[in-house]
Amino acid sequence: MKLGFTAIALAALLSSSTILSQAALAQQQQSAVPDAPVPQAPQPFSADTNGPITPGKGAGDEQPGANSSSNPQAQQQPEPSSQAPANQGEDKVQAAPPEMPATGEGVEKATTIIRLHVNFVEIPVTVKDSKGKLVAGLTFRDFKVYENNTREPLAFFTTDSFPLSIAFVVDQSLTSDVMAKVNNSLGAIQGALTPYDEVAVFSYNNGAQNRSGGFTGAQSARLPYVLSMTKETGSEMLVPINDGPFANCNVRQNGNCVDPNLQAGGSAGGSGGWTPIPKDIHTLNDAVLAAAKELSTRPKGRRRIIYVISDGKEYGSKASYKEVLRYLETNKIAVYGTLVGDSARWGEGRLSRLHLPFTMYDNLLAKYTLATGGTLDSERSLNGIQKSYASIADEARNQYTLGYYSHLPILDGKFRKIDVRVDRPGLEVIAKTGYYPAAEDSH
Repeated sequence: MKLGFTAIALAALLSSSTILSQAALAQQQQSAVPDAPVPQAPQPFSADTNGPITPGKGAGDEQPGANSSSNPQAQQQPEPSSQAPANQGEDKVQAAPPEMPATGEGVEKATTIIRLHVNFVEIPVTVKDSKGKLVAGLTFRDFKVYENNTREPLAFFTTDSFPLSIAFVVDQSLTSDVMAKVNNSLGAIQGALTPYDEVAVFSYNNGAQNRSGGFTGAQSARLPYVLSMTKETGSEMLVPINDGPFANCNVRQNGNCVDPNLQAGGSAGGSGGWTPIPKDIHTLNDAVLAAAKELSTRPKGRRRIIYVISDGKEYGSKASYKEVLRYLETNKIAVYGTLVGDSARWGEGRLSRLHLPFTMYDNLLAKYTLATGGTLDSERSLNGIQKSYASIADEARNQYTLGYYSHLPILDGKFRKIDVRVDRPGLEVIAKTGYYPAAEDSH
């Protein structure tokens, strides 16, 4: 009896324990149900609120400030820039600073910059003061670039020096006295260059000749030999012939000259007058075009420069000035030069880009330099010619490099005018006046 009573008591105890555990579990599950939200007063509306409700956009699915990849506001929020310009509130075009690589990395960045379906325009700029000295220390905030009268925000800015690819063009149609000075000055060319530069040498008289057969190192032992091949005696100045067997016209018909324009006194005949002198051949356009074709093969990251030593006269070329200029502006080639001979008599030293007094109509060298962003010296003495090599090479090497993305179509074949300005008084800005878009700049 006692054993049966004990079993019944134990079974009752286990049954009551099970009931208590089930009741506790039910109570825990009931306590996990949240209470109803407490009513709250609506927040006042603000135009600059950052909440989930944005005027004009509706309500979002996430709470304000949520850091989620599905939040479009979080993705579009730009990171604050530590190089924001001081006048950011005033300059609406240049809202953000351009890419400014560290010193020594500008050349590499300029050649590896990523361009997607846009036209990237690179502009070398030289800035001088009223005394003709280079101005350093300018920042991107000092420059404003306009393309077809529309201001373009800068996307790239550097002051690093670029290696030079220079095509020297020597005029051999000069008179003997001027040619002698040019021959003696050629030895100073190599001293104006660095080991990173490369040189090709051309000459022209009646046609262009490639003396170097390509580019060679600026400090190589081959360059002095190539320059010596351009030395010539020059031409003698012709004088009118007014008497003797070569005067007047030797071929006559019925007592008159076959060509009345060559007859002294005109078609009516007679004695006296001046014997016309045939015009000298100066194929400057053909020589510049030959040098430009050689330069167009040079890789990116190098300054493409044509340096002309000439009196600037042009006559007898097969290529026209407009054709050659378009080729230069398409392939980013700048023309620099030193005027010698008769063209240098009206002024010496640096020539202003804004005013070229007494410039002859056949002096195309000045026009080339003005359009392509180069500079021009006018020298008569041997010492002046030698110094011009070093000064112009220094200008070409120490330039500001600006870059922007054009707002115009990638390739339309039309000329685009460029105007570069500096917000400082009394400075002269030297840059190309325009360009034609090329396929190599479109990606």
